[in-house]
Amino acid sequence: MKVLVIAEHKDGVLNRASWEAIGAAQTTGQEVKVAVFGSVADAASSAAELASADVAEVIAVGHDALAGYTADGFTQAVVALIGELAPSHVVFAHTYQTRDYAPRVAARLDRALATDVIAIKEGPVYVRQMFQGKVNADVVLEGPEPHIVTLQIGSFRADAVKKGSGAPIRAVAAAVDPAKIRQTAEAPFREAKQAVDLSQAERIVSVGRGIKAPENIELARQLATAMNAELSASRPICDAGWLPMERQVGSSGQTVAPKMYLALGISGAIQHVVGMKGAKTIVAINKDPEAPIFEIADYGIAGDLFEIVPALIEALKS
Repeated sequence: MKVLVIAEHKDGVLNRASWEAIGAAQTTGQEVKVAVFGSVADAASSAAELASADVAEVIAVGHDALAGYTADGFTQAVVALIGELAPSHVVFAHTYQTRDYAPRVAARLDRALATDVIAIKEGPVYVRQMFQGKVNADVVLEGPEPHIVTLQIGSFRADAVKKGSGAPIRAVAAAVDPAKIRQTAEAPFREAKQAVDLSQAERIVSVGRGIKAPENIELARQLATAMNAELSASRPICDAGWLPMERQVGSSGQTVAPKMYLALGISGAIQHVVGMKGAKTIVAINKDPEAPIFEIADYGIAGDLFEIVPALIEALKS
């Protein structure tokens, strides 16, 4: 069994989810190779960073046609590399970009695909959530190899990646025919000027119904500023328009895995928990001592957030 991890970057800056995918691949105990695609310069820059992982090889796949993401261009390049390496499994992080072209790769190769996987068992057996996280399904991919897998962001720890003494780097020219690229690369879609990729945040302060009123969001914002954290919310807050939708965490929002997740007035409904359970440390403040959020929290305070948060802000400022 040989595993090929497809890393992702933006302008030469690696997506943290790529490290999660590498860490997951390492748990299989099999040979792991990592490939990164882009312009020659961006692929080389990302490959140099990836070489710190304990992997058999890092492959920088460069071409001018890959300087900007297009589904046609990346599908061509990835399919060609898979043909060269003949891995048994190809692993992607389940990013917006991957959602777009990983199914094309699977269709082009006529191979099985499992998406948004949250765990890998011996076999391998892939675990996927169904019905908004209420049920976990064990999936066994059938048919010829390679099998293709995308991993839910936050389900595997980026800081669990085994480091090495410097993996060998191989630069190759991508097998891409620019004439067959039907799309024109444009700037990535952003819902609003303040849009944020919460999956990259190291600290997050998140608010739920316990914040009571939109004017109280400012209190959470002050705490986030004091912590150098991003501000997010559960679905009811975003549905009410108190925070923009790109700040929503949960099954219908973003999936996050920060070093610290501070939940203010969030009860802990499963739809929210599936989006933040990968946080390394979860701190919950809720006046209801029976709130489900305390079942997954590392630290919990049963009390009035309007008394506790101002005290936290003052302590952080001092």
